[in-house]
Amino acid sequence: MADLPTSRSSHEVFLEDCLPRLKQLSHNLWWSWTPTSRQVFEVLDQTLWRLTHHNPVKQLQQIQSERLQHLAEDVVFRRRYVEAFKSFDDYMAAKDHWFGTKHSVHASSPIAYFSAEFGLHNSVPIYSGGLGILAGDHLKEASDLGVPLVGVSFMYRQSYFRQVIGLDGYQEAKYENLDRKDLPIQPALTESGEQCRVTVEINRRSVACVVWKIFVGRACLYLLDTDVPENSPEDRVLSARLYGGDRSVRLGQEMILGIGGVRALRALGIHPKAWHANEGHAAFLHLERLQEFVRNGVSITKAIQYIRQNSVFTTHTPVEAGHDFFSHHLIADYFSGFWERCGLTQQEFFEFGKNPNDSVGHFHMTALGIYFSSLVNGVSAEHGRVSRRMWQCLWPDRQEQDVPIRHVTNGVHVPTWIASEMNHLYSKYLGADWMTKSDNPAMWQGILDVPDSEIWEVRQILKRKLLNFITHRIRMGWTGGRFQSDQVLAGGAFFDPYVLTIGFGRRFATYKRANLLFRDLDRLRAILEDQWRPVQFIFAGKAHPADEPGKQLIHEVYRYAQSRDMSGRIAFIEDYDMHVAKFLVQGVDVWLNNPRAPFEASGTSGQKAALNGVPNLSVLDGWWKEGYDGTNGWAFPTTTEELDEQAQDDHDANVLYDVLEEQVIPLFYQCDQDRIPHGWVSIVKNAIRTNGPEFSARRMLKEYVDKFYVPLLDSNSELSDRVGSIESAS
Repeated sequence: MADLPTSRSSHEVFLEDCLPRLKQLSHNLWWSWTPTSRQVFEVLDQTLWRLTHHNPVKQLQQIQSERLQHLAEDVVFRRRYVEAFKSFDDYMAAKDHWFGTKHSVHASSPIAYFSAEFGLHNSVPIYSGGLGILAGDHLKEASDLGVPLVGVSFMYRQSYFRQVIGLDGYQEAKYENLDRKDLPIQPALTESGEQCRVTVEINRRSVACVVWKIFVGRACLYLLDTDVPENSPEDRVLSARLYGGDRSVRLGQEMILGIGGVRALRALGIHPKAWHANEGHAAFLHLERLQEFVRNGVSITKAIQYIRQNSVFTTHTPVEAGHDFFSHHLIADYFSGFWERCGLTQQEFFEFGKNPNDSVGHFHMTALGIYFSSLVNGVSAEHGRVSRRMWQCLWPDRQEQDVPIRHVTNGVHVPTWIASEMNHLYSKYLGADWMTKSDNPAMWQGILDVPDSEIWEVRQILKRKLLNFITHRIRMGWTGGRFQSDQVLAGGAFFDPYVLTIGFGRRFATYKRANLLFRDLDRLRAILEDQWRPVQFIFAGKAHPADEPGKQLIHEVYRYAQSRDMSGRIAFIEDYDMHVAKFLVQGVDVWLNNPRAPFEASGTSGQKAALNGVPNLSVLDGWWKEGYDGTNGWAFPTTTEELDEQAQDDHDANVLYDVLEEQVIPLFYQCDQDRIPHGWVSIVKNAIRTNGPEFSARRMLKEYVDKFYVPLLDSNSELSDRVGSIESAS
């Protein structure tokens, strides 16, 4: 990928003359979660805004100069423009944010956050799913709270695949090259004013990387890119795709992320005081730091002590297949000479990534991350418990309950995921500043004062928006000649805004059991076709391109959606991304989640739904085991009997049908004379009241800061100074 052009076009010059700061705003993703800012781009040209898929960088390239001239002279637009930039300037200049007020002594202590993906906005498609969305929300909330966090990831050449479902119901993966000029990125410059470049030694060859950056409010995300002319074709594709290629490509990518990421921060003059690896993909950052210390004359023992002193590791999955590992042979080739430079034997090096439960003997990235971190956490209370059991093998002398793996339950960035209609409602009853108090349970008690009629009306508006979105997608596919009649049916063409609508939006992995609903087709049809109390279901989600069982699940669900036997009450929405997710979590009546316990680490889609007044119907696993209280949604506990998977699924499906038939459906359709289901609205209110504060990213990040980041920054300041001087020398 070539560097961004430095010369300005006549259109850019005209834009800067008319509305000089629009380009600046388009290159800071703060606009994406700030209504006053987003509205500036929406009113520039509403049609173009839609055609560019809400990408202001692309919109400003294509907008007509005459339109810009007109807006520059429009008094109403100028007022909106000035107000947006006043908000932006005040936000960027503020010093009285939470971190600056509570932890001012650490205001200039950078915290590095490494993740293989960041889900920031659908116009920056460098994410695949939950891990990336969580990382994006983490970074946005850090900006809002003033936490001095810097993100490190990849500048992928291609977006994560677009999902196309063929007429036969099978997922096809379509990859599209990203045009860098359409993205809100710019070169990350060193102190000399040149774009940052680093090299990483991989398998006895030197791989070059350039570094880009994205402004995320007050925070910065740095992106590594190997697609440069001096690299060989095989090395240029290391940053081509997220989670693409074979094991050797994956290993090369993780070396670039971990080792190259540390080197990039050094080259940019950024010396973090705390290091956070979000999953095992980034754990090689510790090996680069180890090499730095040894090169500066520190013993291996001391170097490991220093690294552990300021390192955090978060694990995100209890599923064995979700933890990366590599053969010793591949590691030996790719890290050739590394252990000698550190004064280690090869076997001593392999010990860093040893999983005692692996009889074959691989190098495990999660084990590496845990080994070099003093603080380790899962992403819910239940996941913390499961992780202690999974990784007790690393502490053979301790009881399971004493394994030092804690938890911080995931949360969602409220300004990103709240529907504008719900925002207006909350502002009316909770106060205009309610978002800044989103982690305060007392503030949320005010939701009980909202009249049932108002909250029910907003929920109906959001459902109609969802169904209009579905209808528009179907129309575009039909008129474009891509959809056949069965696909129109599968897309939800017959959906009714007055029918109870249940959503399921997940990655299609087998343990998430997207097909659980279809275990008893006769019973399901009776639920769908009840003429007095019908139900409709919307499914969405992707399977990894290499996950054949996951793709088979999509095929199975899609075939049911195509079937006339389902009465047009089952829909599958293809190409699930952040944009689709917002319509779903805001617009359905119930959010369904039925993984095979205990494999749900946390899950955040249900948290987004609850924030918008959508109750959860879920297995008691992940975050819902903490969130459910009997008044704010529904749960179907799994049996404690020892059953095989088939028997377990049969049991859970029957429990799901029971809960639907006996609790969920009757309550939704039980209306008073005012045609409002007050019992249902009570569940909605409690879902908002109880889940809003507990599962916000604001609560989550404050917990990370108070439990992890600040204790690391505070601990042993003399040793920290020693570490800082060594790292600065590196």
